[in-house]
Amino acid sequence: MAVESVESAVVDAADRPSASGHRSRSHRVRSRLDNVPLDDAPVDGKSPLQPADSAPDRSGPVGRRAADGPSRRAGLAIKRGIDIVGSIGLLAGLAPTLGGVAVLIRLVDGSPVLFTQPRAGRDGRPFTILKFRTMGRGADELRDGLRDRNEVSGSGAFKLTGDPRITRLGRILRKTSLDELPQLINVLRGEMSLVGPRPHPFDDVARYEPWHRQRFAMKPGITGLWQVRGRSDSDFDRWVMLDLEYIDNWSISLDVKILAETPRAVIRGEGR
Repeated sequence: MAVESVESAVVDAADRPSASGHRSRSHRVRSRLDNVPLDDAPVDGKSPLQPADSAPDRSGPVGRRAADGPSRRAGLAIKRGIDIVGSIGLLAGLAPTLGGVAVLIRLVDGSPVLFTQPRAGRDGRPFTILKFRTMGRGADELRDGLRDRNEVSGSGAFKLTGDPRITRLGRILRKTSLDELPQLINVLRGEMSLVGPRPHPFDDVARYEPWHRQRFAMKPGITGLWQVRGRSDSDFDRWVMLDLEYIDNWSISLDVKILAETPRAVIRGEGR
């Protein structure tokens, strides 16, 4: 099935009437920013990325660039190729699932089937993320009122167990990560990657500390190190540290490993 027909099938269903080799940490966390003033770069061996059991250095720069070069550029081109082939294959193979979930949401919770929201992508550039809707209508308007119940320390992300905005069907979709499948379209468009730091809404980004913005150095992904290693961790600083570890140690083999571990993480049901 052509990708265009897969995407249109999801939208049409929504409108249907109801019926080893790692570098040392000190090397990994060096500032590799392009166009960052020297006064903003880490000095004396200090870095904005610290061990998980210590307080992070909050004096770091607001952006991050991993070391560039021909080999890395070639690797990123291969990564993009994998994203294109992988997203087309998954969209085609999962077309019945995508259509079925869309119809189910339409029947149980009504329209709209898709949830769209501006998110911060590579270098903080905005793009519109696609997800299956798992919350009641107008859920975003209630978010600020729930901020004081946020279970993620550091306020750079919002997670709430038993979030009252989530529908009964939405809880199932989130538990199985089926709500994330439309992001394969974002991957095909080049706005996201299969693997990378998760993209956050701009109201969360506004609460970032400067060093948190280093996670914008790579394209956001559907899955990543946090998804397979720290989904039950409620500390946002450690979440960002995992993102920076991924950025500094990125390789095709690391992406493959994360993709291989993602189903097991979903089955464990540790997502929040």
